[in-house]
Amino acid sequence: MTNKILPTALLGLLSGHACTQDDAVQLYGRLNLGIESVRLHGSNDGAATPRLSNYRSVFGVRGSEDLGGSLKAIFQVEGTLSPDTGAGAIAARDTRIGLQGRWGTLFGGNWTTPYTSATAALDPFYPTTAGYMSIMGNGSASTSDNVIDTTSFDRRQRNSVHYWSPAWEGLSLRLAQGLNEEKPANGARPALTSAALVYERGPLYATAAWERHHDYQGPGLNDTGAKLGAAWQFGHTRLAGVAERLRYRTAAGTLARSSYYVSVTHQLGAHGLRLGVARAGDGSGPANERLGYLRAGPGTGAWHATLGYEYALSKRTSLFVFHSRLKNGSRGGYDFAINGLDAAAGTRLDATSSGMRLAF
Repeated sequence: MTNKILPTALLGLLSGHACTQDDAVQLYGRLNLGIESVRLHGSNDGAATPRLSNYRSVFGVRGSEDLGGSLKAIFQVEGTLSPDTGAGAIAARDTRIGLQGRWGTLFGGNWTTPYTSATAALDPFYPTTAGYMSIMGNGSASTSDNVIDTTSFDRRQRNSVHYWSPAWEGLSLRLAQGLNEEKPANGARPALTSAALVYERGPLYATAAWERHHDYQGPGLNDTGAKLGAAWQFGHTRLAGVAERLRYRTAAGTLARSSYYVSVTHQLGAHGLRLGVARAGDGSGPANERLGYLRAGPGTGAWHATLGYEYALSKRTSLFVFHSRLKNGSRGGYDFAINGLDAAAGTRLDATSSGMRLAF
């Protein structure tokens, strides 16, 4: 398993294998599907429900053109695929056009924010039903703008401009600005600013990320997310962890919460073991406010733990199985971030999945 965890591996994680030729157009994709048995325990108990779940399969085209003098034009158009239903959209995922040179990369489009990409690959179950987005980031927005999915800090941002610096001694910077194109009736001027500082060298990966949502909850009400992440590879084993603090300003006061995530992966030949555990602490702030999964007061936190196994049939194709359990506090309302179950407060969620993933 490679030690290049992020950011260079993230495009491979989300989009297939990396482009290696200049002046080339490349088709790529990933099909990722699981047969799940899911169940709710608590105030709305039900029998186990079988279902076929898509784990954000993609299809895309990308490439570059050599403009001379170390300058390149780059592009990518990436769409969604749903092998379970046949649905899809041509440019609903990471899509961009821009320039790349010795000074770095500058592009615009619909793209994952630096805050999200900084730690996504530290979760071995991203992006499935078992993904850490159930707790980290307060939900997942697969593609969003400044007036929808306003509580999520795990997002792909439309109408955004990005700059990625070149790496220097393993250190690089990624910046993004979500432009203020929306004009809601309440007079707010919503916009997004996202940044991540990444250090990646040898077995160590470390990151500090920050994101600000301006006027997302109304005029003058700004939300912020800050997190630290790290991973260490030794032999066939990788340990990773993330700590995050989210703060939302509301008319009634500031709603805040801390959360944590740790993962362990062990690869031995074709066999891979995966473990991930997330913890959301109780929220603080106005008692009657709720934003996304976050609310204030005792018993509003949750645990989410997943154990999985993966068998590589080849470099591109693998079979997997996992069991995931999300346990809410007595007043916690957390749910699986994708393929959710509409969980009520205080419930426990279980999901067992077996499936197949193929990248091309």
